[in-house]
Amino acid sequence: MHFREDLRKIFMRIDRKGYKAYKDIEGAYDYVHFTLFIDHVQGDPFASPSRIRVEVKMAKAGFPSDMWDSRLKKIALEDCLARQFSFVIRKACKGKRGIGKSGLIDIDSNRQEVLERNSVNIDDQKIEVRFVVGLPAAGRTVLGIEAIAMFLQEIPQIVEQSLFLRNLKTHELRTHIKTAEDQGVLRRWLEGKGLVAFVANGSILPRRSGVDDRPLQMSVVPFKSPYELEVEVELPNRGILKGMGIPQGVTLIVGGGFHGKSTLLNAIELGVYNHISGDGREYIATREDAVKIRAEDGRNIEKVTISPFISNLPLKRDTFQFSTENASGSTSQAANIVEAIEMGAKFLLIDEDTSATNFMIRDERMQELVAKEKEPITPFIDKVQKLYKDYGVSTLLVMGGSGDYFDVADTVIMMDAYRPCCVTERAKEIASRHEVKRIDEGGSSFGEFSQRKPRTSSFDAQRGRREVKIDAKGLKRIFYGEDSIDLSCLEQLVDIGQTRCMGFLIYYYAKHYLDKTKNLKEGLEKAMRDVEEEGFDILLPYKVGNLALPRIYEVSGAINRMRCLKVE
Repeated sequence: MHFREDLRKIFMRIDRKGYKAYKDIEGAYDYVHFTLFIDHVQGDPFASPSRIRVEVKMAKAGFPSDMWDSRLKKIALEDCLARQFSFVIRKACKGKRGIGKSGLIDIDSNRQEVLERNSVNIDDQKIEVRFVVGLPAAGRTVLGIEAIAMFLQEIPQIVEQSLFLRNLKTHELRTHIKTAEDQGVLRRWLEGKGLVAFVANGSILPRRSGVDDRPLQMSVVPFKSPYELEVEVELPNRGILKGMGIPQGVTLIVGGGFHGKSTLLNAIELGVYNHISGDGREYIATREDAVKIRAEDGRNIEKVTISPFISNLPLKRDTFQFSTENASGSTSQAANIVEAIEMGAKFLLIDEDTSATNFMIRDERMQELVAKEKEPITPFIDKVQKLYKDYGVSTLLVMGGSGDYFDVADTVIMMDAYRPCCVTERAKEIASRHEVKRIDEGGSSFGEFSQRKPRTSSFDAQRGRREVKIDAKGLKRIFYGEDSIDLSCLEQLVDIGQTRCMGFLIYYYAKHYLDKTKNLKEGLEKAMRDVEEEGFDILLPYKVGNLALPRIYEVSGAINRMRCLKVE
């Protein structure tokens, strides 16, 4: 263990030397109130920045155990400290100090969602924070004086103002933790009440823009439940809360264009995550096994049982183990549903705007013109109730163009100028007056599907001479060996840390559980349980601080989109 002043001496000694001299600073340094670890030094100013950790003894940090005595509260406290660390960086860090990433100090922190991630790690003994630093350089010359300012002035200030309870606003910290705790309780409460989602009265659903997920502030209509669907829940911190409970079964969201249908759906699909206080959606809860479904032209499909929806294809193509490298809208949407159910999903979210029309509906005129024996597709309208009856899978549909769905809906919600109205009885009355003569083509049951087991050869992560090459390119793409995995249609993926983690989780699953488990679901469940119980560090041979936990549905979604995937 070195001392803080030793680091100053090294920076003075290597000042104005070649960039490789920065390697001398690797190691651990005692700063009295905390310990600083320089785990990895970047190779040049343009390379990935250097990986740094600090550890503060919990006894010195001063956080009482009741702030982190459950998994839910621990995640919330870690999230809050990461946000505070990021906030103080913006105040204390001078910023650019040379070329490339010189002068950068950065930590991985959340946006509106509260995710489990590894930039902050809390246990009984300590708080550990992982962040990155761009070591300052002019050309390839060390700027030692600038480095001293970063490591002996800015970083100590950031740590002092972020990781010690005495310097934080305790009320805001506890509010953050209590809000997360309430959301967890609310989500668990749903199933016992026969609900799939809850939207609290007063919630703010619209976002500022497509690239700004903060709540809209101007001309906002707060959410108010229709009285027919209003339910009441008592939360441990918030107390009594009222809002709209969406029951199990088949629910339609209808209404004119621009009246808030998709906005409500988007809020519900992200209700699988906790949100920060003040987000406007912090009391919108959706059951954890909800999956957004859409059409996805061109995706790869490997031996998926799409026969409940599609059969009798030309050239006698097998739909019990359907494979294609270029799926159509209908085959992709069918595969997406079956893959979600294969992983245990019990609630499907579908927007008519992102669905294949011929997959969703086949009206009576088309049935008369094109006989069933000539049409391979059984539309979703004829399967949605059977899916609920046979497998207990509920569905929420945004539907603006087909009243035929009134016949199969259990609940109909109409958005009128951003206000929801329960119009179930009115929809059923209209359906009874306008008798639909289309024929139900769905048979007596939904149909069966099988669990799949990938082949080991699918998960070769080598790229060129590199033994393993796994990387995330933004939120929506993973490079896995020679494969580029497109995640753009996994709409519940919210953080690039999740994307990074998914790549390493896939590799971990393939290495540890692929050959030891009977199917993909069982293997992924074991791999994800390992991460939850042992931490993210089991995924990599070195310490990083930029991973966030994804859901099993997005991890399996990535695997299903691998073009090198082969299934036994």
